Amino acid sequence: MSKHLTLSDRSIIEKYIALDMSFAYIARRLNRSATTISREVKNHRCFVNGIRYTSNDCISYRTCLKRNLCSTETKYTCFNRCKVCTEYSCSDLCPDYISAHCPLLDKPPYVCTCCPEEKKCQRSHAYYTAHRAHADYVKQRSTSRKGIRTSPERLMELNDLLMPLIAKGQSINHIFASHADEIGLSEKTIYNYIDMNAFHIRNIDLPKKVRYRQRHPHEIVMKRDYQYRKGRSYTDFISFVEQNQKLAIWEMDTVKGSRGSQQVLLTMILRDTNFMLIFLLPDGTQKSVLTVFDKLTLLLGIETFRRIFPVILTDNGVEFKGSHHLEFTENGARRTRIFYCDPQASWQKGRIEKNHVLLRQILPKGTSFRTLEDSDIHLITCHVNSVVRELFDNNTPFDLMQKEEHKKLLATLALSPIPPDEVCLKPKLLKRKK
Repeated sequence: MSKHLTLSDRSIIEKYIALDMSFAYIARRLNRSATTISREVKNHRCFVNGIRYTSNDCISYRTCLKRNLCSTETKYTCFNRCKVCTEYSCSDLCPDYISAHCPLLDKPPYVCTCCPEEKKCQRSHAYYTAHRAHADYVKQRSTSRKGIRTSPERLMELNDLLMPLIAKGQSINHIFASHADEIGLSEKTIYNYIDMNAFHIRNIDLPKKVRYRQRHPHEIVMKRDYQYRKGRSYTDFISFVEQNQKLAIWEMDTVKGSRGSQQVLLTMILRDTNFMLIFLLPDGTQKSVLTVFDKLTLLLGIETFRRIFPVILTDNGVEFKGSHHLEFTENGARRTRIFYCDPQASWQKGRIEKNHVLLRQILPKGTSFRTLEDSDIHLITCHVNSVVRELFDNNTPFDLMQKEEHKKLLATLALSPIPPDEVCLKPKLLKRKK
């Protein structure tokens, strides 16, 4: 049995009160105590026809014209009515005063239902209605759970813990992964406290607190199917993956800097771990992308490259159209398979698009890439992959790269994780380095 009364319970109370049943009888029908029923009626009854204008609750207040009840010896006659006097209380002086409050309402059943004097009584009436009582209960339940229940001293401790980490661009989820025991509250509570300005943190400081518009599927129209897409379309990708479900899938894209900045970033992300590789290219040409593939093949060996990068899904950018050269080495040995998303359907490689949000926190749109060096990109790669991911039970991409070929890739590129509290996703990461 629920600890709280339901709307059905309240309807039964209203019904039996109308039948002039005692609280003890109603309590037995609901398997509750009589005190519970008594408290319910008394707390949720509603008053009607009461005096609402002033604190004077006389039933004749609206029509009263009495003056000079105080009979004070003054030189001047008081022309104001006694009911509006601020010096004396006419209820103490008037012999005709009758309180609007009925003393019977202080006794069970606390309402006027079934009272024989109800129709001709001029005093305030009280009634119990199930729907109004239940609405009042729901409102009280909601209100009682709002507000801040943490002491000011504890709030300051949490503020001192959260502010330096959020200033580095860390999300609440990332902070909780390493400080949940210290915080002692849920993520939802922390977000609520931020909404209520309990900390020196605002929603604009939180990189992940955004609202995405609902995406509506739209028909994809292909004007023509180019030669480089033959056998490599998104439909072909789905078919190939269904037949080879154990193969790792990478998504590939480029990130551009400000206008006039020739250097671009080549990004690749492994779907199984969300681990992202970032490479600095001198320009956004097919030759620059091919150079990265050839370099990785040389460092890892073609067999290891084939195990790590068996399938790559990318978009239709001009830098990726040399599909044959990317798939095969100069000697004609296959090293990977390239597939292309449908035009204007970047959501088909959503993992890498979502992870670009982390990258853009360090390199906002409009940032020039002219001054970037390989050491900068190496540092960014380590920090981005050290952010915990809620999708993977708050593990970092580094934590999930446990296969032998993955460890060889990390060792070859000299990539290592950053301690949780030192992760920085702000432009100052590169300034701090310099």
